[in-house]
Amino acid sequence: MGAALAFHVLATVIWVGGMFFAYFVLRPSVAQVLAPSQALPLWSEVLSGFFRWVSLCILLLLGTGYWMLFGEFGGFGSAGTYIHIMHGTGLLMVVVFGHVAGSPFRKMKAFTLHENWEKGAAELLKVRRLVALNLALGVFTVVVATFGRTGWV
Repeated sequence: MGAALAFHVLATVIWVGGMFFAYFVLRPSVAQVLAPSQALPLWSEVLSGFFRWVSLCILLLLGTGYWMLFGEFGGFGSAGTYIHIMHGTGLLMVVVFGHVAGSPFRKMKAFTLHENWEKGAAELLKVRRLVALNLALGVFTVVVATFGRTGWV
C-alpha cells in the first residue's frame, strides 16, 4: 500500500497544487501584464501542458485509489465514510475536468487560433470558473482524506 499511497498523494499534489498555482498566481499575473492577444495563446499552451499532466494524474489516482480500496480496505462495504466521500468528489472532479478539456478549453483554443480574442476570452472565463470549482472540490477532498485517516470523518 505504501507505493500506491505515495503515487496517489503525488498525483493529488500535482493536480490540486497546479490548479492553485494557475488560479491564484499565474492568472492574476497574466491579466496584469498581457493583452488578450498575448494572454490567450499563453493560456492555450500552459493549459495544454497542464491538462496532459492532469490526465496522467487522473489515471494514477483512479488506479491507486481502486488498488487501495479493494486491496487494503476490502472494497466499498468495509471502507470508511471518508473513502466514500473521497471517491465521490474525486469522480466529480474527473467529470468537471472532462467537461473543461472537451468544451470551453477546446473552444478557447479554436478561437485563439483564429484570433477571435473576445470569444476566446469568454471561453477562458468558463474554464477559470470550472477550475475554481475543481480547486474547491480538490481542497475539500484533501481535507476529508486527511481528517478521515484520523477518524474524524
